[in-house]
Amino acid sequence: MAGATIDHMISLTILIAALLLAMMSFNQMFSSAVAYETNTQVAQKTIDIMNTICLSPGSPTDWGATNQDVLGFGLQDPSVGGYALSPYSLMRLNTADGPSQLLEYPPGSGEFYNNLTASFGDAILTPLGDCINYTTAAELLGITGEYGFSLDVTPTLDVQITKRYGYGHLALEVYVSGSGLPLSGASLNYYLLHVQAGIATSKIVPYVGVDETESSGSVILEFDDVDESGDAYQFMTYVRLNGLTGMGYYSQDDITGYPQFVVPLIRDYDEGIITIAHSWGVHEYTQTPVPDVTYNATFFVLTSDFQLQQYEIENSTGQLNYGSKNYETTQLPTSEVGILFISYRWANRLGSVALPWGIGTLGVSASFDGGLGSGGSDFVATELRQVTIDGISYRVKVAVWKLGN
Repeated sequence: MAGATIDHMISLTILIAALLLAMMSFNQMFSSAVAYETNTQVAQKTIDIMNTICLSPGSPTDWGATNQDVLGFGLQDPSVGGYALSPYSLMRLNTADGPSQLLEYPPGSGEFYNNLTASFGDAILTPLGDCINYTTAAELLGITGEYGFSLDVTPTLDVQITKRYGYGHLALEVYVSGSGLPLSGASLNYYLLHVQAGIATSKIVPYVGVDETESSGSVILEFDDVDESGDAYQFMTYVRLNGLTGMGYYSQDDITGYPQFVVPLIRDYDEGIITIAHSWGVHEYTQTPVPDVTYNATFFVLTSDFQLQQYEIENSTGQLNYGSKNYETTQLPTSEVGILFISYRWANRLGSVALPWGIGTLGVSASFDGGLGSGGSDFVATELRQVTIDGISYRVKVAVWKLGN
């Protein structure tokens, strides 16, 4: 009798253990099913957000080129359609992760500018009040409190430019790669805007040429009339290969011991008003003596075949000082993309600065995530698309994650 009782207890124990194991397996399967369903929803939401960003211009359709309030978020270029993004809408994104990336001008005025390139000098400085912040974009996408997202827009082709010495004159090496691999046979349209020494108005002398990369993915361009160390210039090249187009940019100043003398800021989108400001009046530098700067501003329209055509603008030459006249204004054509090139001089120091009117003209990248990031999320879905901006090939990456995990 005792043996039967023991057998019964052992059998019951085994049965209970089996039931517990089955319940644990079921719970694990159920949790996996729930996680799979959640991850599927996140992945689908990623596709939806990417389609909205790339295939819708938003509302109003021209919000990127105006000061209008945004009622619907999208970055498609309404004049082109398809997978072409607006060069202006991207300029209106508040890409700053915090106050340190904002510029207040005039100092103490409470008016702030977003710096798209996160480095002063060759930058796109846009009025913060006209920019779309991350919170607003999330609301317009209908994901507030439910999903987080990030947007990265980067050129498809990597075009690196390096100055090479030992030629007795300026020599620049252009190296073109894609996905880390060198690209041979890429055709180049290049422009060197040389700030001519000895000219009181800091006149620019353009050099234009064509070439192509060799089997190494690189080519060396020589400029016999330009000094390799003491001259100021800006160099840009547009690269094309197998339907893809990239852009490379390089600049040099001759202002040893001093910061940039001139800072251009976008004052008004609707009218294309640009402020050309004395750098001391922007950053409140204390360095002396303060430069009394003469400048020469030239706007180049970027054509569909990647040619630069000069466009006449008002106040193209002038003088800036830190006292009575520390800024000037000019106006760019709002219907054209291009580059505002400002050369300047003080005494024997020469320099230049460029402002892209449309981010593709200088191959500017943009990241937009509100400084939040996806840290701590169990699952992050990503979606990639190939697009063009001003005819330049870009890669768009959208990442989405579930909030409240």
